Amino acid sequence: MIRFHNTLSNQLEEFKPLKSGEVTLYTCGPTVYHYAHIGNFRTFVFEDLLRRFLECRGFKVKHVMNITDVDDKTIAGANREKKTLSQYTEFYTQAFLEDMKTLNLLPPKIQPRATDSILDMIEMIRKLIAKGIAYEADGSVYYRVAAFPAYGKLSKKKLEGNIEGARVDVDEYEKETGADFVLWKKAKEDEPSWDSPWGKGRPGWHIECSAMCMRHLGETVDIHAGGEDLVFPHHENEIAQSEAATGKPFVRFWLHAKHLLVNGEKMSKSKGNFFTLRDLLEKGYDPMAIRYALLAVHYRHQLNFTFEGLKEAREVIEKLDNCYFQCLSRSVLGVSASKKMAHGAGLKAVLEAVVKHLEDDLNIAASLSEFIGGVTKINTALDQMNEKELKDALSFFKKADELFGLDITSIDAIPPGVKESLGQYAEARKARDFSFSDKMRQQIKELGWVVKDGRPGEPSTVKKIRRAWDTKK
Repeated sequence: MIRFHNTLSNQLEEFKPLKSGEVTLYTCGPTVYHYAHIGNFRTFVFEDLLRRFLECRGFKVKHVMNITDVDDKTIAGANREKKTLSQYTEFYTQAFLEDMKTLNLLPPKIQPRATDSILDMIEMIRKLIAKGIAYEADGSVYYRVAAFPAYGKLSKKKLEGNIEGARVDVDEYEKETGADFVLWKKAKEDEPSWDSPWGKGRPGWHIECSAMCMRHLGETVDIHAGGEDLVFPHHENEIAQSEAATGKPFVRFWLHAKHLLVNGEKMSKSKGNFFTLRDLLEKGYDPMAIRYALLAVHYRHQLNFTFEGLKEAREVIEKLDNCYFQCLSRSVLGVSASKKMAHGAGLKAVLEAVVKHLEDDLNIAASLSEFIGGVTKINTALDQMNEKELKDALSFFKKADELFGLDITSIDAIPPGVKESLGQYAEARKARDFSFSDKMRQQIKELGWVVKDGRPGEPSTVKKIRRAWDTKK
């Protein structure tokens, strides 16, 4: 049984999709006014784990992630740099897509941009006006919060102070009361605009996600995920708009990731603890160590991001890499024991436990503990594993990698040239011809691999050079 913590009910609930075997998943993508920071990616990594887990459980996941390319921040940035909105946002959109690949995040099935969905937003606003839920004022259109009695059901905020006519024009606000919020903003001289029944203008931020989500996933969605900072007002407003327009439940399960801290403090440029992914890469940190550090704490728990934590994450990734390439080398090179062991069945049980823990609201700590325990078993038994068990171990890594996305198994073959040179290296070592063995070691390195010598009596294996630390060996 799969259970997720639903922000709407504030309880763990059994998850079953509306349509058997299929899950509709909407995740709030980036506002492309700057490079995404590690707090953003903490949420995106959690959402990637969620999708990977659902697909591992056999569901067909229709994942939609939007790109917000028109709002207060993007317009301000474009004006500041004296660029058109599309020029400004395209740069940061492409940067985000590159960062997604760097962290091995699965690309969404659909990734709509707000500026390509303006007509959908206009149509939704027309429906809200026709129902008396929205109204025009001074060339803009506002949502009448007092007309939606359920407003506040997601955030659990007490909003008795709703006053019809008290309006906010900005996309984001910190108020504890639900003032009427803008759906369509009257055009200003320094802003891009589109034609509408209410004159030239542009959409407010909140209507964008409602329109894009329902266009691609329908009027009721299985799961909507994001960071906890979006609960109010953004997701609260999404519910109000969508349910008032359709009369149907908008989202069945709301999942929210908790804020990230850096060295125990809120991330802030003024404190010098604000990092984008690219900042960390420039410091020499490996993408998969960063991914592991962001992944390893439960999404509803506070993650304290530290450089010591990154060091520990690197050690885990290095352990996984070393074990995997030991298994790959031994399997490919025919180095295996002849006697029958029984580790295959044990690894199957480990994988079942890995998935079982994720069924409990993505209990990542317990799941990773089971996985790493399985890797320790493999390391302990390597010298006794026969050919079939080595293949079982490789399959174990492959399936776990599909879940955790740590890019351990993307190299699944040893090139013939490397294999041949390693054989010559091993023979030279046996003959104590160290001059030739050194030559073969260098030749293997030039092919992008590194030789890993075993303890006395153990075979030498190879590992692909692909991590930041591999180049230093």
